Amino acid sequence: MLRIGIIGTGGIADAHIEGYRAFPETCEIVALADVVPGKAHDKALAFGLTEVAAFDDPRAMLAEARLDIVSIATPPSTHAALAVAALDAGIHVLVEKPMAPSLEECDAMLAAQRRSGRMLSVVAQNRFRDDLATLKDVVDSGMLGSISHIRVDSAWWRGLPYYDLWWRGTWEKEGGGCTLNHAIHHIDLLLWLLGSPTEITAMLANAQHENAEVEDLSVALFRYDRGLAQLTSSVVHHGQEQAIVIQGAHARVSQPFSVVAERSRPDGFPEPGGDPDVVSRIDALVAARTPLAHLGHEGQIGDLLAAVREGRAPVSTGQDGRNAVEVVTAIYKAGFEREFVALPIAASDPYYRAGRLVANAPHFFEKKASLIEAAS
Repeated sequence: MLRIGIIGTGGIADAHIEGYRAFPETCEIVALADVVPGKAHDKALAFGLTEVAAFDDPRAMLAEARLDIVSIATPPSTHAALAVAALDAGIHVLVEKPMAPSLEECDAMLAAQRRSGRMLSVVAQNRFRDDLATLKDVVDSGMLGSISHIRVDSAWWRGLPYYDLWWRGTWEKEGGGCTLNHAIHHIDLLLWLLGSPTEITAMLANAQHENAEVEDLSVALFRYDRGLAQLTSSVVHHGQEQAIVIQGAHARVSQPFSVVAERSRPDGFPEPGGDPDVVSRIDALVAARTPLAHLGHEGQIGDLLAAVREGRAPVSTGQDGRNAVEVVTAIYKAGFEREFVALPIAASDPYYRAGRLVANAPHFFEKKASLIEAAS
């Protein structure tokens, strides 16, 4: 029976608690920790975890609770130090997105993983959604042909009070705005589907949140071989209509799922009715899929538990988390410096280092509130 601890008992910790509780035959939650006095105890009571030890010091929990796995669900600026401490203590780590605010910190986490021999997994719960796993299967099948263009809309909406929470809305504590903390999911999916781009450029703005230093909107362009991708990261989009649209040589697939395929007339214009053969082949592939047994955080936690038992890598690794942070870093560098940024980003690049982004980031506005708890 694997012994589980969770550091950070804010809202996202609920998904971790429920995820572990879905596998009672494999693991048990034995400890919770939060730096706010009493908060871990209150979270344990709320979930009926009467036998769980509650700590106000995360490092005390790592030292005393005899853990096999720890979930880190704290603000991004704390991820690296906590993950390194846990790995060095011989504990497997599942860390919330984003992995860390800088590539330097990501690499410190990966170094700790290598020297400890433990596992490091970064939350990428959207890989464990049937609609998105379907896109992955279609892309991997090769039925689309070479990829021409991908449009990713990471479209969310948040009101002004969202940035009143103490760690949100600042470059130092949150590490960035919607690009890092919301679109990181879609960036991970883009990399999962297509791999890393070779070049990125971007523009950033704060369109609607006068109480935050960080951006609430960014638009980035990516170069992929002969094709291009575009990513909109936002917390100003009413309706929160998120989408991924992949255009290949033979067909288009998208999430929400649909498939369209054109066929050329002799003069190059599209044939009415498209190409039903291509559509039917893709539809058959989709229909033959076995649905995922566990979804979201529960799916990722189940995969990590299985990976520990089987001695294999988890579906979402520390390197995957670093790759997503590298893309975010390139978007910020491109937006701040108004340039094209080539990937990979070298360790000699100033933006690789912790603190450089904070030093160079524009303050669109100044933070006006610093609440310990978000308003309910």
